[in-house]
Amino acid sequence: MQLYHHPFSLNSQKVRLTLEEKGIDYTSHHVNPLTGKNMDAFFFSMNPSAKVPVFQNGSHIIYDTIEIIQYIERIAEKVSSGGNNLNLSSREVIGWMHKIQEWDSMYFTLFHVPEKYRLCVSKFLRRVIIARMAESPDLASAYHCKLRQAYDTDDKLKNADVLRRSENHLVRLLDEVELKLGETSYLAGEEFSLADVMLIPLLARIELLNLEDEYINSRPNIADYWVLVKQRPSYKKVIGKYFDGWRRRKTLLKTWCFIRVRSMLRKY
Repeated sequence: MQLYHHPFSLNSQKVRLTLEEKGIDYTSHHVNPLTGKNMDAFFFSMNPSAKVPVFQNGSHIIYDTIEIIQYIERIAEKVSSGGNNLNLSSREVIGWMHKIQEWDSMYFTLFHVPEKYRLCVSKFLRRVIIARMAESPDLASAYHCKLRQAYDTDDKLKNADVLRRSENHLVRLLDEVELKLGETSYLAGEEFSLADVMLIPLLARIELLNLEDEYINSRPNIADYWVLVKQRPSYKKVIGKYFDGWRRRKTLLKTWCFIRVRSMLRKY
């Protein structure tokens, strides 16, 4: 089993947490969207949306995050039960999974990144797409769609209403989570589930953007829950390894320096 992902990607974190919690072995391939690796012809021909994660098991390729997670769950259950009486996620767990996935973190994240960094990355990625169009004429139309999407994203980031809608959606979701965590230890009951796998990366993104006081600490049940789930080995391996404490600065600085160097080289 092959997983194409990146540690920064919210959806990649969800899938990797599932793999760690279920104890499934896999081969890891880093594909960094911030440096344009998702636009390389090999990956782009496999997944023209250029999004991570992508999960491959033999000839079977899955792009949708929830479908990947449920596929991994079925594999883990077949292994543990011998293929009989699969103990799959309840309707409540699946409901929470879809509810959390409905919130798109992209614009929320980009609005909270300093504009000079955001513009530099955007310009760099557009150059990458144009270069790939020239290198792979057979994929030119798909690359052109990605280029148009890049310009559309830049236009939307000029619209404050886009951020406001994202913030309002997040607040409604977190308020519902806060109420639920007032009744149970975890999101779908007293046992850790795939609903928690979906929620943990969302909270980690909020913390990465230094917005935890507004969105996490102001909700006591979520704040207690956040302390609890950060003790899990899966969190430490998938997220804490890259973003806890000084590692956050190291990870972000490494990516920023790479983009700056590549941008400077392209000028000469």
